[in-house]
Amino acid sequence: MATREAVEKCLQHCEATLQNAHEHFEEGSIQQHYNETGYSNSQMEIQSALNELEKLSQSANDQQRERLYRMSLQLRQLQNHMILLDH
Repeated sequence: MATREAVEKCLQHCEATLQNAHEHFEEGSIQQHYNETGYSNSQMEIQSALNELEKLSQSANDQQRERLYRMSLQLRQLQNHMILLDH
């Protein structure tokens, strides 16, 4: 079973990744090709966070799994926006 501490740590990491990627998305929307490396790195961080969430959810209880799932939805939504942005 996943510990509460492990879930909280993972969610904090995902929240930071989400914030960072959102900033790169906004920047990319405005400036387009200004910082492609940062934009690409943000996309890789999102995928890494999603992988981490998936691994942790396998050992989580129902309540924890729900929280992890909601975070994964947020990350996937931003990931899709970043992919679809004409960058």
